[in-house]
Amino acid sequence: MSSTVPQPGQPVRGSRTGRPVMALLDLLGRRGSLRLLWELRDGHAQSFRLLRDSADAISPSVMNSRVKELREARLVELTAAGYALTGEGLELVRHLKPLHRWAEGWAAHTQDGPDPV
Repeated sequence: MSSTVPQPGQPVRGSRTGRPVMALLDLLGRRGSLRLLWELRDGHAQSFRLLRDSADAISPSVMNSRVKELREARLVELTAAGYALTGEGLELVRHLKPLHRWAEGWAAHTQDGPDPV
């Protein structure tokens, strides 16, 4: 059985060559993926139930699929205490935090209304 997890070097959505950034964006663009990573960003493990509640009660089937993919991508691991980010997962989240700050500023700017023409 072949993996359905986007892999660098394999065709993915938006890239026939599977450029690493395109494989990552394909993985992160799947429903619930970013949310699960974000809810684990503090580095503390969470049980399935707690993580599901943290992610606004994502459906169990979607969560199972995303957790499986994120584990296969080595971004999330199952520990004795629950699901947690791996070292690579923590590094990814560290790089997403500036994007989060930018998005907060963008949201504040767009709430001010459109620029006059």
